[in-house]
Order: sequence, then structure tokens, then C-alpha cells
Amino acid sequence: MAVYWCTEVIPLAITSLIPVVFFPLLGVRSSKSVCLQYLNDTNMLFVGGLIVAISVEHWNLHKRIALMVLLILGVKPALLMLGFMIVTAFLSMWISNTATTAMMVPIVQAILDQMDNTEYDVTMIEQATGQTNTVIELEEKNASDPTSVHGKCIPSSESALTSEEKRVRKRICKGMTLCVCYAASIGGTATLTGTGPNMVLKGQMNQLYPNNNDIVNFASWFGFAFPNMILMLVLAWLWLQYSFMGLNLKKSWGCGTERTAKEKAAYNVLKAEMKKLGPMSYAEFNVLLMFALLVLLWFSRHPGFVKGWAARLFPGGEKYITDSAPAVFVALLLFILPANKPKFIGWNASMSDPEQTEEDIKKPFLSAPLLDWNVVQRKMPWSIVLLLGGGFALADASASSGLSAWLGHQMTPLGSIPPWAIATVLSLTIAVFTECTSNVATATLFLPVFSSMAASIKIHPLYVMLPGTLSASFAFMLPVATPPNAIVFSYGRIRVLDMVRSGIVMNIIGVLCVTLAINTWGRPMFELDTFPAWANSTSNQ
Repeated sequence: MAVYWCTEVIPLAITSLIPVVFFPLLGVRSSKSVCLQYLNDTNMLFVGGLIVAISVEHWNLHKRIALMVLLILGVKPALLMLGFMIVTAFLSMWISNTATTAMMVPIVQAILDQMDNTEYDVTMIEQATGQTNTVIELEEKNASDPTSVHGKCIPSSESALTSEEKRVRKRICKGMTLCVCYAASIGGTATLTGTGPNMVLKGQMNQLYPNNNDIVNFASWFGFAFPNMILMLVLAWLWLQYSFMGLNLKKSWGCGTERTAKEKAAYNVLKAEMKKLGPMSYAEFNVLLMFALLVLLWFSRHPGFVKGWAARLFPGGEKYITDSAPAVFVALLLFILPANKPKFIGWNASMSDPEQTEEDIKKPFLSAPLLDWNVVQRKMPWSIVLLLGGGFALADASASSGLSAWLGHQMTPLGSIPPWAIATVLSLTIAVFTECTSNVATATLFLPVFSSMAASIKIHPLYVMLPGTLSASFAFMLPVATPPNAIVFSYGRIRVLDMVRSGIVMNIIGVLCVTLAINTWGRPMFELDTFPAWANSTSNQ
């Protein structure tokens, strides 16, 4: 399965179905226990979260949030890039990285095109009046870039612009588009449902350590991964700023300078897009409310420092209720709540115009719901659900057949190396591996091995599994590494070499941040210094 996942000879989701056939045939697990893995608790959490995300997309709420933030932050090049990254990262925490990127890239394109056309007009006017145009002078070393065929940034009549200006503009284009796919990958790591690998970790923990006291839940994951995301986002922004725009603070931050024509143009594009959306509809407001309710329920279910609602309201709730219950509950509500305000008529029928009343009576009392099944069916990434299921089936079988224990024994010599070094090396390995394999498949293959290794050298399983999970999302180097990269690449402003060059540094930034996270705030949160009692139960099966 690992070979099939890496080479994609058949679709990833179909490879994930192999255990259903071969485990029973080879006498590893019964069909019943294999098939149970394909829609377990973790997968239901994922499905519920995805349905809520689909409703946000369906009503265009994500676009409104994006435009509002960009209008607040302003349009200086550095701030504009920061704006793009913050919005993309925030949205990809909640809706799929692919959908976020697909929505953000056209906005970025529109703004860049508008800035270019304005710059061209300004240059023409200034040439006519005999003035000189000041150009952002970039470091020569960074600007050694042969003119690419794909550079669609340049308006049709380019003769007015010097080659230096063209080069500068092309670099800014590259930086602005790259920042979106990087921010989407980074943002996805911050929440449990944000991206596939996080769900794999949650499922594998429940599978391999059934009585782990629900150590990885929505709130605990967010507390660990959100600060890490903020740190990575800032470093990524500084790196892209440096490598594509040069760190000229006065120009890029615009301290004390007034808006140029380009910036006004960018601002006008944002305003026009916002106008197109119109005022916030009843449906959008409802979806926002449901979304907020879900996040609130997730955080307050089992916060750790106080009793959550699960334990307070329901007897034995801590044992029975997991994060999947609120996710599916809110998903159900989306199919029930109306998309338009319900009309209350009937009691003042005699007073109003009789023709009007007849028309009103014909209208249904309740409008269509916020979501219908066709939309969900069309937008739901079913392949990921199967991929997760296949992974859980593999993990379950390797634990019960004793493969995990055998792998763990093979790794006992690693006990002589300090744990932080092991974690860092594993993060690097996965970050490289995930460049050519699907992120979910990478996490699925490596996490069970890591858990058995942790058991054999007596370190906390999460000490190696957390960095492994996060690193599986660090696919920054190749267009094929993850769908957001492919989307950005398909717009034709970036060459593979550009992505590799900035992606290598991004990978290093990612691994360093994760190593820092598990050795500082991660330790007290998950008690990573100890070898917990629940981790011992599997190694002596």
C-alpha cells in the first residue's frame, strides 16, 4: 500500500480499500473488524467538520471574511502579503486548504492585475510629462531571473516599463501567489479538523491506546498547534518578504508615505469585490452562528482545567461524548434551519390587500434549508474519508498482528540517542517524504511505526507523533506535493525552481518551529517528559 500511495498507480482512495480484501483472506483480521475502521469516531468528526465547512463555502461567507480583513489591514505591499497570509491561514483552519486556496488566488490575481495596469498608466503619463518614475530597486542577486514565458503579470503594451521594473514586478507577483499556498498549508495545522494528518493522529491514538483519557482532543490540539502556526506564519512572511521583495522597510511598510496610485487601485478592487457581495444575508448570518456554535462546543466539551459541558450536562458524558458528537449535531442543524426568514402571516390576513394575501399563502411557510444534500455530495472529498479509513485499518491490523511490537524491538538501539534529536530527525524525514506523497498517506504510514518506537525506548508516544503529524503538512517544495501548491502553480506565475528554492527554507523553518514547540510549551501540556501508563498497555499484547 505504501508503494501504491507513493506512485499513485491507482487512485489513493482505492488503494485504501485493499485491507478490506486482503486482511480477511490472509487471516489477519476478520472482515467485520476491518470494515468498522472505515467510519469510526474520527472519520465522523471529519465528515461533520467538512459539512460545516461546505456550508461556509456554499454561502460565500469565507470570501466576505477575506475581503473584510484585507480592507482593514491596508494595501502596502508588505501588509497586503501579510493580509493574504493571515486570511488564508485563518480560513484553512476551518475549511479545506484546497477550497481556501482556490478562493484566495483569484482575489490575489485581480489585485495584482489592477496594480499592474495602474502602474502602466502612471508610467505613460509621467513619460509624457517628462518626469521620472521612481522604481523599487531590488537586490541584484535576487533578481537574476530569466524572463519566464508564463509571466502573465505584464500588460500588453510593456514598452513603457524598463526591464528592471518588469523584473521587480514579476518577483512581487511570485511572492504574492506563493504566500497563499504556504499559508494554507500552515493554517491547516492549527485545528484538529483543519487537515488530514491531524485526523490520522487522533484516530491512531484512539486505536493504539484505547484508554488514553482523550489526550488529543480539539481544545488540547489547538492549544499546542495554534502558537506554532502563528510563529511559522510570521517567519514564512519574513522569508517571502526578504526573498521576493527585499527588506526595504520604508517602501514596503510605507512609514509616513501616502498611498500610491497602485495601492489605491488595489484598494478599489477590494472595495468593488465587497460591493458585489452585497449586505450580509440571513443565510450567511445563520451559517456564521452555527460555525461559532460548533467552535464553542468543541472548546468547552473537555477544556481540561474545568469540567466541560459533556461531564456537567450528561451523566458519564466524558466517557460517551467525543468531538464528533457536536460536529455532527451542527451538521444536522444546517439541514434543518431555513436559508430565508420564515414569514409569519395568517393573523393579519383580513387587513391587508386580499390579492397579496393569496400570493403569500401559496408561498411555503419555511424556506429551503441552509444546505441540501446535492451540494454536500458534490463538494465532499470522499476520497479523504476512505484514505483515513484505510489508514486506521492498517494501524489496527499492525497492532493486533504484532507487527508494531516487532518494529518497536528493531528500534531499541535508538534509545541511546537523546529524544529531541530523534524527534528532529523524524520531522525532517517526514517533511522530505511528504513532498512526493499525499500528506494523509505519509502520516498514515509513519505514525504507527513512531508509536511502536516510542514504546520500545520508553518515551512519550506524542513526543515523536506530534512532530511527525505536523511535518506531514509541510509540503512546500513541489507543485505536486499538495493541492494548494498545484492550484497556485496552475496560474502560471511561478516556475518549479522558484517553489523549490523558497520551499527548502520553509521546510527548515517548519521543522525548527515544531522542535521548539514540543520542547517548550508542548512538554507541560501533554506531560511529554513522562512515559504514561496508558502507553504501556499495547506493547505487552
